[in-house]
Amino acid sequence: MIAIIDFGSQYTKIIARKVRESKVYCEVLPHTVTLAELTKKQVKGIILSGGPNSVFEKDAPTCDERIFTSNIPIFGICYGMQLIAKHFGGEITEGKSKEYGHANLYIDNNFNLFQGLWLEMSIWMSHGDSVIRMPDNFQRIGHTETCSIAAMCWPEKKIYGVQFHPEVSHTHKGKEILDNFMLTVCRCEQNWTPISFIKTAINDINKEVKHDKVLCALSGGVDSTTVAALLKKAIGRRLTCMFIDQGFMRKNEGSKIKQLFENEFNIDLIYIDAVDRFHTKVAGVTDPEEKRKKIGEEFIRVFEEESKKLSGDYTYLAQGTLYPDVIESAVGDISKTAVTIKSHHNVGGLPEDIDFKIIEPLRMLFKDEVRQVGIQLGLPEELVFRHPFPGPGLAIRIIGEVNKERVETLQLADAILMEEIKSAGLYRKLWQVFAVLLPIKSVGVQGDKRTYSNVCAIRAVNSDDAMTANWTHLPYEILEKVSSRIINEVPKINRVVYDISSKPPSTIEWE
Repeated sequence: MIAIIDFGSQYTKIIARKVRESKVYCEVLPHTVTLAELTKKQVKGIILSGGPNSVFEKDAPTCDERIFTSNIPIFGICYGMQLIAKHFGGEITEGKSKEYGHANLYIDNNFNLFQGLWLEMSIWMSHGDSVIRMPDNFQRIGHTETCSIAAMCWPEKKIYGVQFHPEVSHTHKGKEILDNFMLTVCRCEQNWTPISFIKTAINDINKEVKHDKVLCALSGGVDSTTVAALLKKAIGRRLTCMFIDQGFMRKNEGSKIKQLFENEFNIDLIYIDAVDRFHTKVAGVTDPEEKRKKIGEEFIRVFEEESKKLSGDYTYLAQGTLYPDVIESAVGDISKTAVTIKSHHNVGGLPEDIDFKIIEPLRMLFKDEVRQVGIQLGLPEELVFRHPFPGPGLAIRIIGEVNKERVETLQLADAILMEEIKSAGLYRKLWQVFAVLLPIKSVGVQGDKRTYSNVCAIRAVNSDDAMTANWTHLPYEILEKVSSRIINEVPKINRVVYDISSKPPSTIEWE
């Protein structure tokens, strides 16, 4: 295992993704983690992330100083490198302005960390402070034209630091640098695979659940479906899935999910029609955080009420929470330095007085890892590669107030979009594509008449893990066809726009 100690970098989650891609397990831990906790986890190496702070700030985050003398290999990135330099007595200068963007790294020593790399490579800089004098025993292993110490190491102690970001795609050989640290320096085994996860997860589920029964909160997406398949493999008939139709699904999706689980998966399914109840709950609500939390709380309340009608004692509620949900929501001790961007349905909306014990077998997985596990469990590819769909459904793709008329309008637009994207063979090539109903109206001319109707936005992105995402350059002819069909076939929409924002700075979902 590699421990990634988080100092609040916007790239911390990307580091974790890159480590996992090499089949090495890792966890993102708060900078308050102690050496004793790391030793208990039997870590083979430690990565100190970057961060927005300066080491000169009064309350700048630091870590347990015993880590630096633990003989565990350490790799500091940007702020992490500066912490290493400060601890061992190096000299750091306070940056008057940030160095941000591409630079050329000139490698002075291509052993260990830079093994197998060319002596010049393109890197991505993003820092303010700089190390201007290395501590004793350290040697320079890389520099740029403007940064005299861009990389340093104490080879005998296996402590490394770089002033740039190897985890981002802009650093062309960054993945190789991380691999060199994990595989060459730390000698990690590449045994983090879907099969190993399934085996461990089944053992963990049985150890926690014992002989109790489990309710699985089913949405029909890949996350909750994979949870259901994993639980069935672990506890068999003691699993019951409950699907709550809150009225915010895609067109006819509720009935399709019911048929799929009952007829193909042979999993006990309880179907609850709670459409009116959820609409009452969000009536008049426009704030996205309040909307998410009201839907999340109502979701649990329905589960509690319906479970009491069942024979037997259902102690556990299983959810399809994933690692990005946990990190981005800054819940618990995973990332105390992170700023909450938005709460997630699976983690941020749970009431404190919940009657269930929560079990989240996938909470340490990224989306692509879930898909690999789903395939290994025998789920059909059509379901496994279904695009991510938020827990609150179309309610957070309707910006502003939600009502049945607006839901129906968006369902129609969404159905047209999906039909055309799949027909063009683009669905599997996209990470996510969806329609958003905006809270504004615009003037139009339809059938020689003036209209004043809704605006629909189309969003299409490509990503590896939803941590970062680039807007997709959909062919103009596809956009034209989608726009024409929506405007002509959906009575309440007279204008279609295309979202060309990437993440960051924007999020994938609008709410």
